[in-house]
Amino acid sequence: MGRSVSGRILTPTGWVTGTVRFDGRIIGVDPGPAPADAPAILPGFIDLHVHGGGGADTMEGEAAVRCMASLHARHGTTSLLATTMTAERSDIDHALAGVRAVVDAPAAGEASVLGVHLEGPFISPKKLGAQPDATRPAELETLLEWMAVAPIRVITLAPDMQGDDTDRSAMISHLVGQGVRVQLGHSDCSYEAALAAFQSGAAGVTHMFNAMSSLHHRTPGLAGAALAHARHAELIPDLLHVHPGAIRAALRAIPGLYGVTDATAAAGMPDGDYRLGTQAVRKCRNGVRLDDGTLAGSALTMDVALRRLVEVGLPLEDAARRLSTVPADYLGLTDRGRIVPGLRADLVVVGPDLTLTHVFLGGEPTDVADG
Repeated sequence: MGRSVSGRILTPTGWVTGTVRFDGRIIGVDPGPAPADAPAILPGFIDLHVHGGGGADTMEGEAAVRCMASLHARHGTTSLLATTMTAERSDIDHALAGVRAVVDAPAAGEASVLGVHLEGPFISPKKLGAQPDATRPAELETLLEWMAVAPIRVITLAPDMQGDDTDRSAMISHLVGQGVRVQLGHSDCSYEAALAAFQSGAAGVTHMFNAMSSLHHRTPGLAGAALAHARHAELIPDLLHVHPGAIRAALRAIPGLYGVTDATAAAGMPDGDYRLGTQAVRKCRNGVRLDDGTLAGSALTMDVALRRLVEVGLPLEDAARRLSTVPADYLGLTDRGRIVPGLRADLVVVGPDLTLTHVFLGGEPTDVADG
């Protein structure tokens, strides 16, 4: 049976007042009158970097992945990449098997799990952030074995951990040929090494400005290379990881900047102690940190990310697209990320105060989180 929702509709050509008709897919967008305080109907959010939520962590396996997919769906995320941590081989094997089970048998009320963002173990021990110190250089044989277990859509690599320019270029080129988006992150690399990686096919940057060699006017580092050359980059818009001024600088420099949560098990949960892979973390107010105070992912959800981007000064339409259309395009998804007839009916509805009121997953309504 078809459904419909009316209000101000964000289409690829701009706002249209009227009604969206849909079943599992969008049937039509019908112009019509709407009151001045009509809700905004947006494409469902797509989060390409999320470790957990609802007390559960990707590394714990299938049940945890389902838990976090349900939690984030209630906050407007309709698709996501389950993101791993640096860990021993057996722990990553377990996590990938869990993600595969969810990909193969999606359940009602869960955001679509599109596959894996492999964040580690191929990162630099000099820029761990909140990752445990179990890093190692990338091994193509291991990567191919993991790719046979679960669909790995994004891999974070540190160029300074991948041998010389020839080895690095060959690794990146092979992964790109397999349809993987290679991102640079958790790296102390030079500007020159980052530039060479982009020229070899690296597609983006992991959590811009965080856990990377910083921008200095004589040694631009990975941050400088990203601002100068990257076409895509993640950014965590919780206003803890990145200052609003730095967000605006990245928006001017990187055309395909998009928002991610980097959410941990603490997302959607009260203050207290949680796990991030093998790390113990503590949620206090809006932040998640290690014992030494290092930011350890976030407690962010995508509905809050929308409001934060608007607070920084983005128009609602731009903020929404950077949480849906831009990540969809980056990952090469052609069936979602826009409100267009024929595409999946992944929709979120927000009121005038940008509070989430409705979420539709493939046309089916799901519960909405409070606040």
